[in-house]
Amino acid sequence: MIYSRNWLGQYVELPDDVAALAAGLTAVGLAVEGVEERDDDVLLDVDVTTNRPDAMNHLGLAREIAVHWNRPLQPPETAPAEAAEETAAAVAVELADPEGCPRYVARVVRGVTVGPSPAWLQQRLTAIGLRPINNVVDITNFVLWETGQPLHAFDLAKLAQADGKAKIVVRRAAAGERLVTLDEEERTLSPEVLVIADAERAVALAGIMGGLASEVTTATRDVLIESAHFDRRRVRLGARELSMHTDASHRFERGADPGGCRWAADRAARLLAEVAGGTVLASALDARAEGFAARFAARGRLDHRRLVAFAGVAMEPADVERWMRGLGFELERQPGESPVWAVAAPSWRWYDMEPGPDGAIYEQDLFEEVLRHHGYDGIPATLPALPGSDGPRTAEQVRRDRIRDHLAACGYAEAVNYAFHARSMDASLPHLAPPASAPVELVNPLSELYDVLRRSLVPNLVANAVFNRRRGVDSVRLFEVGHVFWQPAGGGQVEEREAVAVLCGGTLGTPWDRRVELDLFDLKGVLETLGEVLETPLAICPAELAGVVAGAAAEIVVGGEAGGGEVVGWLGRIDEADAGYPLYAAELRTAALGAGVLGGVAEVQVRVPSRFPTVEVDLTLTHAADVAWSDLAAAIEAGRPADLALFGLKDRYTGEGVPAGAVNTTLWFLYSHAERTLTQDEVNERQGALTAELERRFGWR
Repeated sequence: MIYSRNWLGQYVELPDDVAALAAGLTAVGLAVEGVEERDDDVLLDVDVTTNRPDAMNHLGLAREIAVHWNRPLQPPETAPAEAAEETAAAVAVELADPEGCPRYVARVVRGVTVGPSPAWLQQRLTAIGLRPINNVVDITNFVLWETGQPLHAFDLAKLAQADGKAKIVVRRAAAGERLVTLDEEERTLSPEVLVIADAERAVALAGIMGGLASEVTTATRDVLIESAHFDRRRVRLGARELSMHTDASHRFERGADPGGCRWAADRAARLLAEVAGGTVLASALDARAEGFAARFAARGRLDHRRLVAFAGVAMEPADVERWMRGLGFELERQPGESPVWAVAAPSWRWYDMEPGPDGAIYEQDLFEEVLRHHGYDGIPATLPALPGSDGPRTAEQVRRDRIRDHLAACGYAEAVNYAFHARSMDASLPHLAPPASAPVELVNPLSELYDVLRRSLVPNLVANAVFNRRRGVDSVRLFEVGHVFWQPAGGGQVEEREAVAVLCGGTLGTPWDRRVELDLFDLKGVLETLGEVLETPLAICPAELAGVVAGAAAEIVVGGEAGGGEVVGWLGRIDEADAGYPLYAAELRTAALGAGVLGGVAEVQVRVPSRFPTVEVDLTLTHAADVAWSDLAAAIEAGRPADLALFGLKDRYTGEGVPAGAVNTTLWFLYSHAERTLTQDEVNERQGALTAELERRFGWR
């Protein structure tokens, strides 16, 4: 929001150094994001937060400057010279919707001459980026940017009369009612929209924009100045429905000053009489809803002792009083040794000092006002004393971190996605929820792409992979740890559980250093090593799964093979054409991993390798093609001979010399002794027994 230094200087003596001015405003919570010199002025770009509409004007910002630098605030003169004729004789106001408009102030200026604004007024507006229109409209814009109170000027002669005087009715629009606004757009209204009407029709959108039919023109002689307070929710709903945003709606939506309507109307009437030559009718018409004063009263209690304890720094009561009174708060000191004040907030701060359920201002809001001007930099940084010691990490936290660490060590990047996605994505792949479950629908989704809570982590990872592939990424290796949700069959409480999903695809490397295409076995290896890290053997059992390519799908089983253990997840190739290369995904419940080893701090075991030479032995075993590697590995572990350090798969061959239905599998074995060198005879003896057992169980017959 742009502010003119020259304009601010009309209300308070400013520091000579613009940098010091910017730093001071930033220190009190009004961050100056830019300073620009223009002609003989300096413009400040100030980031005013939405809870501070009182500072969205030059007088409000000057008030903060006056308090911070302990200088007097010089508000402008507002009382106009008045004629004998009463405003009530020229206009009548009816609040048909007192909730939407609890206060409406009207002033009438007769005999104006509409024309160009004087140079000083044009300079004020152009400095902050506004285009001068005519002296009447320019005055309403000037007062808006001076006081923060939006105004509107009607041509009094264009308002339909009732009982011999112009009639103003603040009401809801009728369904289908039409109004042409000042931007010459015809708008169809609904009862959600608050309008200003005369005796016959709507003439303005309350708090948003005036109507073309009652516009001030060069032919205008009598002007009705509107200065009202509109409910911010009602203005927000109307502006959103009509897709409009104006300087007026910007302030009303955030909460304009309910007590400033008369003050701003008087100021505008005085200026209008000065620049347009008019005569101000006596006694402004001030229509208020019942209970208006009580509704916008905000009172609280400021305890100096509690303030000091809250801030952790000593503050003089005199300084507290000076800061608070300078900001417009009324303070009444209560009897007692430690100062305690009864506080009444100014009307322009009502919306960010709105009382709590007990009817009092939250004391923390009052503390903040004091601390802003005391200076946060003057509060020493201290850590609070926490009794006792930190609790131990839970088993769930340990497991989650181990999963993340291991997958990251395997070259996978962690993804963090929304916990919701499209219904079409939910139905496209397997999930960990029970078969009869249903997705949880969002009541107010961000869009059609995010209308249900996820039952699986994989669809979002697939979307991540497609996103990366379209931007030239040759391979993806992603994982996510998060919760999945579902609605149980028959309704009831929504259930959730933590899961981990892993996805890979594409080609690693370059032609120079050998390209490697990621496939299902890469993914399977990652899962098996994850099981090893968490001491939970995972069995991969072929299965048919919806949404997964046939022949490349399997269930993940804990506690035995298929039929004898618990299915805790799945893996397979995803049929996703948009990815540009095959994608392989897996998902399993995290609770199934490490159930017996996560009760406390993990014990890391380190085994020093032998300093004596190792002996490597190869074995080629001819066996049936349907024998899985896991079966061979389990048999070797079961009959593991002494001094066998490691073993693994070296090669598989089918072709000439191998019987139909069989495969030649070459295994390697590494023997090592911790205290001496093994002889060849010792190795042959150990390996011979193991070979005989493997031939007996798996050899081709």
